[in-house]
Amino acid sequence: MKRLLSLAALLLMAVASFAHDFEVDGIYYVITSSSSDSPTVSVSYKGSYSSSYSNEYTGSVKISETVTYSGKTYSVTSIGRSAFSNCTGLTSITIPSSVTWIDDYAFSGCSGLTSINIPNSVTSIREGAFYGCSGLTSINIPDGITSIGMFAFWGCSGLTSITIPNSVTSIREGAFYGCTGLTSIIMPNSVTTIGNGAFWGCSGLTSITIPESVTSIGDVAFYQCSGLTNITIPASVRSIGPDAFNYCTGLESIYSYIASPTSDTGSEFDSSNYTNATLYVPKGTKALYQNTDGWKNFQNIVEFDVSAVQEISGEEAEAKVTGYYSIDGKRLSAPQKGQNIIRMSDGTTRKIVR
Repeated sequence: MKRLLSLAALLLMAVASFAHDFEVDGIYYVITSSSSDSPTVSVSYKGSYSSSYSNEYTGSVKISETVTYSGKTYSVTSIGRSAFSNCTGLTSITIPSSVTWIDDYAFSGCSGLTSINIPNSVTSIREGAFYGCSGLTSINIPDGITSIGMFAFWGCSGLTSITIPNSVTSIREGAFYGCTGLTSIIMPNSVTTIGNGAFWGCSGLTSITIPESVTSIGDVAFYQCSGLTNITIPASVRSIGPDAFNYCTGLESIYSYIASPTSDTGSEFDSSNYTNATLYVPKGTKALYQNTDGWKNFQNIVEFDVSAVQEISGEEAEAKVTGYYSIDGKRLSAPQKGQNIIRMSDGTTRKIVR
């Protein structure tokens, strides 16, 4: 937790790089390559440094794929570090398909920005890229992204839902810290790591299904997610960091698919969970949970039949469960007694009975 807070402090002290090489149609650029074959530029901060500086980009800004300066045409390949930092008057931005990455703090503090479309050409969203964009209500994360950077959406309290593409393998530290408006999030089976404080303070989340690709859940990953009522922990999880679910006081049910529980995966819940939440464990493992440090603190442990969900044979074996729903279409964290609808990774749905 201390490391996360230290990194956050450094983020707040981050300053923009004010240098630029030229300006075209009100947008400033830095030359990143002068190659005669493929000259490139990055969008830069607009304004000048003073004891109290402000970025001057406002309203709707459209970035072109190419710009011409002194007789040479450059391809715009990135949004530079702090390029639009603290542009509170920025309302919309058009990013061209020539852009491949969004640098650190590129849109940090853009509280007037309500939506943004990131083209599929972008492969990297760097540290704090949308930090403090409190007015942002929706955002698409393109398929080429492999990692969501540290603090990328920290404090984006207006976000209500987000879908993470199958290309993402890690959700870094504090990525969605303080996204209090977030009510749902879909994580694909490509994600292997949920970083420290990734969803800290996401009090609007009511349920979340951690995909079976995840092997580690970081320190304070879901700290103070007080709205969470249901979570599902897959068998792939080998470690859960300190305080991962601390202050998740609203938890009512926890589904664990872990057949061989260890103390490394069962001691990071809030003390209230041990008395108020029901822990559902694979059939035949209740005694193991009752004799394992951490897990044994749960007063309500109930076995359930994992095979009802996981046994898929023949050609269907390659498809994986990506979501559970009630008959009336309500998303569930795990199958409930009676009829359930399951959504598979190949796009099909099936009906099961528990």
